[in-house]
Amino acid sequence: MSGSTGFRNPRYAEAVTKEIKSRGEGKQLRIIHVCGTHEDTISQHGLRSLLPEGLNLVAGPGCPVCVCAAEDVDMAIELARQGHIITTFGDMFRVPSTESSLAKERTKGADVRIVYGVSEAVEIAKKNPEKEVVFIGAGFETTAPTLALELIRKPPSNFSILTSLKIVPPAMDLLVEIEGFDVDGFIIPGHVCAIVGTDVFQPFAEKTNTPCVAAGFEPLDVLEAIRMILVQLDEGRADSENEYTRVVRPEGNLAAQKVLNQAFRIGDAPWRGLGIIPKSGYFIREEFADHDARVKFDFPEIESVDLLPGCRCHEVILGMVDPLDCKLFGKKCTPMEPYGPCMVGHEGTCRIRHENVEL
Repeated sequence: MSGSTGFRNPRYAEAVTKEIKSRGEGKQLRIIHVCGTHEDTISQHGLRSLLPEGLNLVAGPGCPVCVCAAEDVDMAIELARQGHIITTFGDMFRVPSTESSLAKERTKGADVRIVYGVSEAVEIAKKNPEKEVVFIGAGFETTAPTLALELIRKPPSNFSILTSLKIVPPAMDLLVEIEGFDVDGFIIPGHVCAIVGTDVFQPFAEKTNTPCVAAGFEPLDVLEAIRMILVQLDEGRADSENEYTRVVRPEGNLAAQKVLNQAFRIGDAPWRGLGIIPKSGYFIREEFADHDARVKFDFPEIESVDLLPGCRCHEVILGMVDPLDCKLFGKKCTPMEPYGPCMVGHEGTCRIRHENVEL
C-alpha cells in the first residue's frame, strides 16, 4: 500500500474491499495470519465483517507469549525461587506454567521485575553486582536482535538470558503438514520480515504452492495483503510478496541478521502445545555461555505441563478452533485470571477476542 493514500483512507478501503469481494465471492477460502498484532488490528476494526462470506481469516501461532513452552516458564520460576532477580516483559509476567507463574512467585517474595527491554535488565545487573540478574528472553525474530546486541556488547558477569526465542517459518511448515489443515494463503508479520526479509519465505511459497504476503499493521495494510493473496490465487501463482514496502525489504535487515548469527545458533525448540519444531529457535552460542542462564544455573528435573486440563490453547494457536469454542473462555479463563497462555498477552488470540466481544 502506498503511503500517499493514507493508512485509513475510507475511499481506498472501499475500493480494496470491493475488489476483495469481487475476487472472493462464491469461493471457500482460508487465509492464515501468524501475528498477534494483525489479529488485534483485524478485531479492533471489524475487518472480518468486510470480507465475503466464504473467506475465512484465521489467527495462527503469532503470539510469542502464547507459544512460550511451559518448561521455559518453569525454568524462570525456578530461578526466581533460587533468589535471583528475574526481569521480564510485562506479557510474560502472568503466563501460567505447570503450577505457578512469575506473578504468583512475586506475591511470595520473589524479586521479579517488569522491564521494557533487555538494556534495562542490563542496567539492573550493573546496579546490583552482588546479585544474579536473569532476563527472560521470549519473542520472535523481531525481539532477538536486541538480545544479540547485548550479548555482543559484553554485559556484566552477573547478567544472563533465559532464551525462549522462536523462528516463524518452521511453524508455518508445521501448519501446512497437519492433515486437514487447509490454507489458501498466509499473511506474514511485517515486523518479522523487517528483520529476515520477504525472500526467505519464497521457497516456502513455492514448495507448498501457498501465496504469502508481508503486511503492516494498519487496517488498510491487512486488507491490501488479502487482496494481493487473492490476485495470486486468480493468477495461479504462489510467491512471497511485500505489502509493507515502507518498512520491509526483500533481503531484510542485513545488520540485524549479522548480529543474530554472531550471538545465536539455530536449534530445535519447544512450542507450547505444538511440541518440538525442528530448527525453530535461537539459542545462545557457546562463546557467550557465561551469559546463558540454561548453562549458568542448575535446574532440577521438571515435568512440565504445557496445557492444563480443559485448555484448548493449542487448537487456538493452530487456528483450528475459535476462542469462543472453549468452555473455559470468559469463565475460568479471563485476562485477570488466565488459565491458558492465549488469554495473557495483548497479542494472544483469546485475550483479543475477550476484549472485542460481549460475553
